[in-house]
Amino acid sequence: MNKRIVFIEPKPPNIHIFSKFKSPRLGIFILGRMMLERGWDVEVFVEDMESLAWDRIRSADMVGISSITSTAPRAYKIADKVREMGIPVIMGGAHPTFLTDEALDHSDWVIRGEGEDPLMAFMDAWETNGDFSSVSNLSYRKNGEIVHNAVGHFATDLDNIPFPDFSLFKGKAITGRGKAISVQTSRGCPFHCNFCSVTTMFGRKYRFRSTENIIRELRGYSEERNFIFFSDDNFAANPKQTKDLLNTMIREKLNLKWSAQMRVDVAKDEELVKLMKKAGCYTVFIGFETVNPESLGEMKKSQGVEDIVKAVKVLHRHGIHIHGMFMVGLDHDNWKTVKRTVRFARKSHLTSVQFLIVTPLPGSELYENIKAANRLLFNDWSLYDAHHVVFRPVGFSMHQLQKAQMYCHKKFYSWIEQVRKLVRGNMPAFLINLYAHHLNRIWKKNNKVFLKVLDLLAPNKNVDIKIDYKERIDIV
Repeated sequence: MNKRIVFIEPKPPNIHIFSKFKSPRLGIFILGRMMLERGWDVEVFVEDMESLAWDRIRSADMVGISSITSTAPRAYKIADKVREMGIPVIMGGAHPTFLTDEALDHSDWVIRGEGEDPLMAFMDAWETNGDFSSVSNLSYRKNGEIVHNAVGHFATDLDNIPFPDFSLFKGKAITGRGKAISVQTSRGCPFHCNFCSVTTMFGRKYRFRSTENIIRELRGYSEERNFIFFSDDNFAANPKQTKDLLNTMIREKLNLKWSAQMRVDVAKDEELVKLMKKAGCYTVFIGFETVNPESLGEMKKSQGVEDIVKAVKVLHRHGIHIHGMFMVGLDHDNWKTVKRTVRFARKSHLTSVQFLIVTPLPGSELYENIKAANRLLFNDWSLYDAHHVVFRPVGFSMHQLQKAQMYCHKKFYSWIEQVRKLVRGNMPAFLINLYAHHLNRIWKKNNKVFLKVLDLLAPNKNVDIKIDYKERIDIV
């Protein structure tokens, strides 16, 4: 009988603007495909799309759990229950990578960073002599002591990584007409924004899949008329390579609608923007962050306000929707800069936005700085979702910063803005506005306790409070 492995992506603890548009991360579907090719029986659970079936998990020989910071409490509860069943657990993802010792309190092994090659090396050892000493990126306990093996090289040929196998998910179909499917064409980022952990996770050097390899994957999704989300941190990082991909998509007549994450500098190449539209680009997700020059410098964003303004103009001129991502709570922020930023977002006629609270995520320079300054005030990782204040800001009290973020969403997704979008005939923006307006009310209702705590918390009092969202993370 074949060995059996179950991979789990825990559900997020709180609602957010994409709660309605569920698209699972790729990692466990790629690793699942590799384990399937190895001869194992594989099943994947994306808990946000299907409840965990413990009768099926109980039959596993091993369970792999992938976690980001906000899902870590849920991941640990799942891991603890799995280990109580006598099933070993291996963890991976951003949070276990950066807080490995913590993750090892709930798992048998942790793979840090990229997981494809290390997992295969780990399985070679697990299936033979059990000697893990030469497995790169692996952390584990040996004779009661924690061992952190050295980190190996990043994968250099991304074409060797198999396509994700979404059939491993037994719940509602992930692919199909109208479904949003993530596709990754590159890894790494040479920029070093202080709030981001991408460079520490995937390196500062861009690595790209070949156009032929990407097209081969896209053909499969084109047949089912999926909506593609290019999940690269910067889809247009190499304009020449991106143009080659777009031209091939056009020649192949893939007839896909797609969206992607990009930086504002995409607007510097209008030929590229034209090709994007022709190849089916519908929406771009851009981290504008702020229109406060001091804050842009503080976060090491490597962009200016004039770049932001130009990007909006160029993308709109070519009929591409913009989802703008902004941050509030940097040390140079105050009520004046917040109001200026939300005013810019409204006047720019962005289709949709996120105003996120600056969140010191493990693995980022920001986390290390705020931790060193003793400004972290909450130790509940479920609050680290960029919608809750978790540190002591400079230009606000904690309660004021939370109010500032709520103010931004309330102003952008107001009834007046809904009417304006409807009058302009921008139906997608109107529908998203309507949905987000409703979501804001739900979030406020769900977080009454948290908001009360912030209200009662003395501005300069250094306390350690854990908000218990028990009803959101209990397994049974």
